[in-house]
Amino acid sequence: MRGSLTITSAITDPALLDLPWDVPLGEWDDQYIAALPKGLSRHLVRFAHLSGHVIAIKETTDDMAGGEYKMLRLLQSLEIPCVDPLAVITDRTNDDGEPLPSVLVTRHLKFSLPYRALFSQQLRPDTATRLVDALALLLVRLHVIGFFWGDVSLSNTLFRRDAGAFAAYLVDAETGKLFSGGLSNGQRENDLEIARVNIAGELMDLEAGGRVDDELDPIKVSNGILAAYRTLWTELTGKESFSSSERWRINQRVDRLNELGFDIEELDIKTDDEGTTVRIQPKVVDAGHHQRRLLRLTGVDAQENQARRLLNDLDDFSARYSKDDYDEEMMAHDWVAKVFEPVVRSVPRDLKRKLEPAELFHQLLEHRWFMSEQQGRDIPLAEALNAYINDVLRHRRDEATVIDPPTGTITLPIDVQTGSVAVEAEDDEDWRLKV
Repeated sequence: MRGSLTITSAITDPALLDLPWDVPLGEWDDQYIAALPKGLSRHLVRFAHLSGHVIAIKETTDDMAGGEYKMLRLLQSLEIPCVDPLAVITDRTNDDGEPLPSVLVTRHLKFSLPYRALFSQQLRPDTATRLVDALALLLVRLHVIGFFWGDVSLSNTLFRRDAGAFAAYLVDAETGKLFSGGLSNGQRENDLEIARVNIAGELMDLEAGGRVDDELDPIKVSNGILAAYRTLWTELTGKESFSSSERWRINQRVDRLNELGFDIEELDIKTDDEGTTVRIQPKVVDAGHHQRRLLRLTGVDAQENQARRLLNDLDDFSARYSKDDYDEEMMAHDWVAKVFEPVVRSVPRDLKRKLEPAELFHQLLEHRWFMSEQQGRDIPLAEALNAYINDVLRHRRDEATVIDPPTGTITLPIDVQTGSVAVEAEDDEDWRLKV
């Protein structure tokens, strides 16, 4: 590496300096590159090795790289599912002193899947619908905090398996804006229309390549995000009125929101002058109800549907082996020690990158249920685990290394500034290094 270089980073990893930033990204030697599949992108994106991890590097402009880096960090602080921003590299030059584009560096999201990688031959209608539903939930979460995405699409989203469904993660925040006063209905509808058009186009592209099921209708699937989004948005933010004799409906509303994976930190409850009508509206909603309960009880970090399934197994374990002097936390400790951890440890080392532990445990429970159905008997967990590992897990692809790059606009070259060696603090945990 030669010349001037500025690194603004959330991590203090000197290995960043070992990468060939003075070489155009498209010309990097294979020794640096991680051979991972990637989708279509308007930016040049490549994957590289860094300190035993995989990172995604996107060439863009100085302003865009810095703006997206800060936005991703802000979204993380608000607990929005998104990729992890690591660094912004600016002031790049080649051996002749000519400027090179700035880059945004993000961490590879393990066990994530680009939508194009969720099928081996053809995309089925039910899989496409589940992807759209996951994206609708992500969009609702973004709109609740006042974030306007501006480029909603399957391509700008990564998906993790979540107990038969999918959990969606934002990849590209380049066009996003956060409004402290919340979004107007027009802004929300604009994002929805962008999503509908982009999804239809992406599915039509797959259809043209013969990569979707004959029964899949791109227009019908893309329109599905409108219904899924509006149903969820109404459930989370809509007002509800009922007779004061039906106060049980307050608990019913809370239970429905919990089932959707949201907690309510505040309810606005009003009665009319005669005290005969009650009006309620959730004030603050937060996703991850089952995730937080599982994490609190067991220390296991999982997706929302995975957490719900693991909690069901924990509740079943507690019902079978409960002790008079054991509370919920003690039973959870027993379940982790006697059920969950032994299953995870039993997976052969060469298969551990197939699925993340929570998804593996969910699929094991599913396999056990199917075996019991077929054989007409209660299958012991150990027997089911052995069958699942040999008959299912060994034949799965390695999902720990499947990633899709972010997308954006056409990049432009930037000016280069020279500077002396210096280290200075910036934005709390960030550090800036000039070489």
